[in-house]
Amino acid sequence: MSEENNVRFTEREALFYHKTIRPGKIEIIASKPMATQRDLSLAYSPGVAVPVQAIADDPATAYDYTAKGNLVAVVSNGTAILGMGNLGALASKPVMEGKAVLFKRFADVDSIDIELASEDPDALIEAIAMMEPSFGGINLEDIKAPECFIIEQALRERMKIPVMHDDQHGTAIIAAAGLLNACLLTNRKFEDVKVVVNGAGASALACTALIKSMGVRHENVTVCDTKGVIYVGREGVDQFKSAHAIATDKRTLTEALVGADIFLGLSAAGAVTQDMVKAMAPQPIIFAMANPDPEITPPDVKAVRPDAVVATGRSDYPNQVNNVLGFPFIFRGALDVRATAINEEMKIAAARAIAELARAQVPEEVAAAYGINHVFGLDYIIPAPFDPRLIEVVSSAVAKAAMETGVAQKPIEDFEAYRHELKARLNPTTSVLTTVYQQVKENPKRVVFAEAENEVVLRAAIQFRDFGYGTPVLVGRDQVVRDKLVELGVEHPQSYEIHNAAISNHVPAMVDLLYGKLQRRGFLKRDVQRMVNQDRNVFAAALVKLGIADAMITGMTRTFSQSMKEVRQVLDPKPGSTPFGVHMMVAKNYTVFLADTTVNERPTAEELAHIAVETAAVARRMGHEPRVAFLSFSTFGNPMGKWLEPIREAVAILDELNPGFEYEGEVAPDAALNPKVMANYPFSRLSGAANVLIMPGLQSANISAKLLRELAGNAVIGPMLIGMEKPVQIAPMTAIAPDILTLAVLAAGGVVG
Repeated sequence: MSEENNVRFTEREALFYHKTIRPGKIEIIASKPMATQRDLSLAYSPGVAVPVQAIADDPATAYDYTAKGNLVAVVSNGTAILGMGNLGALASKPVMEGKAVLFKRFADVDSIDIELASEDPDALIEAIAMMEPSFGGINLEDIKAPECFIIEQALRERMKIPVMHDDQHGTAIIAAAGLLNACLLTNRKFEDVKVVVNGAGASALACTALIKSMGVRHENVTVCDTKGVIYVGREGVDQFKSAHAIATDKRTLTEALVGADIFLGLSAAGAVTQDMVKAMAPQPIIFAMANPDPEITPPDVKAVRPDAVVATGRSDYPNQVNNVLGFPFIFRGALDVRATAINEEMKIAAARAIAELARAQVPEEVAAAYGINHVFGLDYIIPAPFDPRLIEVVSSAVAKAAMETGVAQKPIEDFEAYRHELKARLNPTTSVLTTVYQQVKENPKRVVFAEAENEVVLRAAIQFRDFGYGTPVLVGRDQVVRDKLVELGVEHPQSYEIHNAAISNHVPAMVDLLYGKLQRRGFLKRDVQRMVNQDRNVFAAALVKLGIADAMITGMTRTFSQSMKEVRQVLDPKPGSTPFGVHMMVAKNYTVFLADTTVNERPTAEELAHIAVETAAVARRMGHEPRVAFLSFSTFGNPMGKWLEPIREAVAILDELNPGFEYEGEVAPDAALNPKVMANYPFSRLSGAANVLIMPGLQSANISAKLLRELAGNAVIGPMLIGMEKPVQIAPMTAIAPDILTLAVLAAGGVVG
């Protein structure tokens, strides 16, 4: 099923996304140092000769000396691309790159897309089989039936690495997991249920085969294709469909559904009517998984059968059958034990693990960090796609099944240690960000984009609305903004809300508000009138102050300090708070928070302590257990200096507060981050590398943040402004549309601000 099939965007925006920064969605990054001549000599000639000989002597060592063991090929010939049909190998490349990205994002599996320009099954089999030395696994994708069955079977017989056609088995595994839980909720057993499958393509037949392997009886499954029921003796049925033919006098889907317990749809929108649903057994189980629109929508089902359990392939309805719940973790487990195949037992183990996870109580820390607070029931029989426990639960189950069935070449000895290793592979920040985006969609907000005449800002505003996060409130000259919307491919620019500060009917209220605030600071009423009419940041902040919008974002056309000064004319700090800025550095499997990077030039001890507490809270909201280090040029007084006292006093303040997180200071960066250096200070209160770095002053903080942004190559989010009375974010002038969108969503979601 599609990972996200209810998101709206313009064609121009989709093309821009794939083209901007660098074409495509993947790149190759060296995992070893490549800076010196010695590095290059080790990486290539002559040093590479040593592992070459080792592998020649013992092929199994390829997993020790090369990337093979964590490398999957995503292979397609483009004959069944999504729901678009046979568009050819080259056209399938964006999809295959996307699949490679999902492998990395969800399970830290490296993946390369391979597009083969052939529709000849024998040619494809030969080409793919010859890749075995390069890869640890093969993920077949978007290959039409029945050729996909032939290709997968032949490759599984020939190759000694895991091979799986995800279009078949990914959908089958997630659907089976949901069916297990649906049957549990309705007091059914697999061996007793009567199932009707509509559709006889790769996914449908794989679903049918898997549930039979799990206990559903052959004679209780009726499969239908476009010509009706597949029954014994029907002419023109290929070998793959005929394997599921049964002796029955039913000839249509309508007839087959009478009294059925379960409907599995992998066919076409509208294939099932409400009358058909009425004819099913009590508490019917309906998996309408046609892509992009289901055979029947959940509201239509519930209107006639409120007792039904319903699942679809869509994320905007409960119980999404989403392949991303399976394939990354199935390959993760298979690779980790060097499995020679992905067999039926491994698929069943994955399905049962996914089902069990949906039934498990969500730990408090997971619920708090990821917003996953679902309770097992009719509307939650399949886990959320971004549940961070999936990698541990599913990968472990698959690895264990591989070991039990004899296809594991490297058995795992300590599964508890393995689960910890799996958990450490991923950075929780990415999952939390995705969850925040989803939460904002469920509770959309009005966000002011103060510089709407800027194309980058306008792109972010378009995405904010099109992705369903809320209403962008655009500040700018009406015609200028609308013309730019047209240039960016927006079909109905008049549908956007635009506020022109020069003529807005909100100006009088804004002037009264600000004059009351500023009249004793030397401002005349005409000064305030001019500010509101001419300064977009003042006007935008006033929209938020008056409650016309919930949050605002600015920063693209003016420096941070100038934008902050203008915003502060209108908005105050939260009571008892000191505003400050945080940069969030997001690496592959860790995140570091730097503060204060934007506001306070020389913070006092009290301000440093406050910044530490508030930044630790942000870290927690982003899924991390904070470990705070107060940074300095000195580590515990070596060397001494005149600027150490505020840091030491801040630590003393936290000692009195007992804030509930680890903290230490004063320490140099290496003593806060490098385990070898940290070992020199066994008395340190940090149990591991710090992830919240409190800087002693604005110079060091701002310089560090900007250096890291330019040189480190990791993703940087921020600066994020904390501590204002209303959510307001000031983006850097170098930001691109995704940066602005992220800050807008974080502000709307209350994660920062």
